[in-house]
Amino acid sequence: MFDRSFFRTQLGQAALASIVAMSAFVMLSSHITVTTPVAAIATYEQVEIA
Repeated sequence: MFDRSFFRTQLGQAALASIVAMSAFVMLSSHITVTTPVAAIATYEQVEIA
């Protein structure tokens, strides 16, 4: 489906840049850890707006 002539076109280069960007995002976001909220913040009441 993808060959060298496709990646020489402007659309192919944009597709390649998109693939690289998505791969970098996945790699960087996998390093983010989810932490529990601080106790002082958790004591506030949560109000639901109807």
